[in-house]
Amino acid sequence: MKIVSKKTLAMVAVLVSFASATAHTAATNTEPTELTSNNPTANSEAADISTKATAPDSENHLDMENGVIPIADNRGFTLQSSDGSFVFKPYMYIQSTLNFRYYDDEGLDKAYNQDNIANSGFAMPYAIIGFTGRAFGTIDYNICVNAAASGGNVLQQAWIDYGVNKALHFRAGKFKTPFTHAYLTTLGETLFPQLPTSLTAQAILPHSLNAVTPGIGTGFDLGVEMHGFINNRFGYEVGIWNGTGSAQNGATKTFSDDWHIPSMLYAGRVTWQPKGLMPMTQGNPKMLNEDKMLLGLSANYNVESENESTNDLRAGVEFAILKNRWYVAAEAYYMHIGFTKRQKIDDSYNYWGGYAQVGYFVAPQWQLGLRYDLMDRNGTDAKGLLNMPALAVNFFVPKTNIKVSGMYQFIGRTGHETQLDRDMDDLGVSTHTACVMLQYAF
Repeated sequence: MKIVSKKTLAMVAVLVSFASATAHTAATNTEPTELTSNNPTANSEAADISTKATAPDSENHLDMENGVIPIADNRGFTLQSSDGSFVFKPYMYIQSTLNFRYYDDEGLDKAYNQDNIANSGFAMPYAIIGFTGRAFGTIDYNICVNAAASGGNVLQQAWIDYGVNKALHFRAGKFKTPFTHAYLTTLGETLFPQLPTSLTAQAILPHSLNAVTPGIGTGFDLGVEMHGFINNRFGYEVGIWNGTGSAQNGATKTFSDDWHIPSMLYAGRVTWQPKGLMPMTQGNPKMLNEDKMLLGLSANYNVESENESTNDLRAGVEFAILKNRWYVAAEAYYMHIGFTKRQKIDDSYNYWGGYAQVGYFVAPQWQLGLRYDLMDRNGTDAKGLLNMPALAVNFFVPKTNIKVSGMYQFIGRTGHETQLDRDMDDLGVSTHTACVMLQYAF
């Protein structure tokens, strides 16, 4: 009879233990749960997540920090220590779209065979692979790459977050700047497949400076912030970022000649959430019994932005309600553009935009949405607005993590003083936009 050594028996025991733990993890992580939010105040719940994650009513208390998949999410699998101090979760997120865009004749040169229908067809905005987790019970982390992007945008986000307590956290890396509810909503949890045009369209300046193309939205950037959630009602975020956006991952900043401070983005946001932390979702079939509200104020100042050409001030107010099958939100935002002294341009320009939208689950898996978007794109010194109504329908395929969305948006123009102003105001923006989106998260 062959004698088995103690070393061999020990190895067998380890393998059996690992197999049992893996089987237990798979058994408890097979049902899909909600995508949660990228609200930077959400890390206030970080210290309690490990114990809540296995509770029957834990779905609405998951970590909302990661933007794509929360740490305690039970899609796929998660590896964690017995006390929850160490958590490791790989994830994947895919979004594919079919687009149709029709542009008006103004701005098109028929001599060069430019068509009214352009930028149409299939696209893949996101093909994200990443992992997230927790270490030592106090440090959260997330890193992911977007294989569908190019340049610096390939690194979609990468950060670590250290929590002293619920009211005091520190975060560093690449993550969302604290500005506008539309951007801070978790990827994949938005009511519409596309963000409001008033946040993404470039402002029109009456100067031929190709390097100056400001927009109201900010989004991902490199920086550091302090944030927290106080008394289960008040959230705050304040920090400094490069101000160069998600496409730049290097240190390229200088010192301001005008303000004599580092030429960076200084930003802050405060929120009042009287019914507890609001999940930054705009509709999820697993969250049809919520009663949450959010009111927020935010502002930022980008010193020597736009290739050191302008100093940009932005401010916004946001409001959102998640009540059973209803989602209601409204935002308004403002941007002031002032040229740096080296540009020798004394003029300054002001822009504003805003939207209101509502979503309702007509059935547990079907959600309808309506949005009305406004933008003063040519500045308050010139007359005229863009008004952009849009419709959406979302279908959440049962017992999967698949979401199918469709939307249509029309770009209208009103109040312009001359026909030339009217023609210029929607340059580069499609008059008719239709989109069908398929997304899957694991």
